[in-house]
Amino acid sequence: MKREIKAAAIQFNIKLGDIDANVAEVKAAVARVAAQGCGLAVLPEMWSCGFDYRNLPELAKRTPEVVEEMGRLSAEYGLVLVGSLPEPDGEKVCNTAYLLDRGSLVGTYRKIHLFSLMNEDRSFTGGDSWLVADTSAGRIGVFICYDLRFPEMARRLALEGAEILVVPGEWPKPRKEHWRSLLKARAIENQLFVVAANCCGVVGKLDFFGSSLIIGPKGEFLAEGGYDNCELTATLDFSVMESWRQQIPCFRDRKPEYY
Repeated sequence: MKREIKAAAIQFNIKLGDIDANVAEVKAAVARVAAQGCGLAVLPEMWSCGFDYRNLPELAKRTPEVVEEMGRLSAEYGLVLVGSLPEPDGEKVCNTAYLLDRGSLVGTYRKIHLFSLMNEDRSFTGGDSWLVADTSAGRIGVFICYDLRFPEMARRLALEGAEILVVPGEWPKPRKEHWRSLLKARAIENQLFVVAANCCGVVGKLDFFGSSLIIGPKGEFLAEGGYDNCELTATLDFSVMESWRQQIPCFRDRKPEYY
């Protein structure tokens, strides 16, 4: 039996510190991709408020209600919904991805690699465990933004059976080609699908280029966003992934005892 899922990356201009506006944006976008038959929707990194460092601890207090709203959307539209939010953690917060499947929270992932160039390590507590979860959309592994630069983590998720790598991001100018190249590389080297949602427009002092992507296991771009708000969609056909893995058996040919 053929197995496939229609996936969406939801790209929008995050309003810094304005949770209500961002939640309203996401509710409308999720309704639109659900109407197109999507069973998976990926949101950007820190989508509820952006990196509003000065107010993060206060903004994080509202995350439980935002996750509840994600659950309601996921249940109402019968889809998998994932995006990262500030999670309260003592004096600091964690940059945590929440994975909701048809109303149920099936997993959370705290961003492991904190971007020291932007002082994330001063305001956030880093995670210490990865996430691969079985969902109605397939077996999903979760990255957050800067994690992309650490290929060994992607390989771990692939070895744990990930079929789709979801990547919430806030990846700014001028590193657009790094974003596109790293996402493509993670798809090719692990022979899986990648669904990556970036934000777009000016957020605080940073300008974001958008370019959210859905990539196939051969590295082919199935859909790409531009600079403005958009919802890009593509069908992920798992038989294509399975056939490609048989044709070029990278996992079988690995020699981890030598590296």
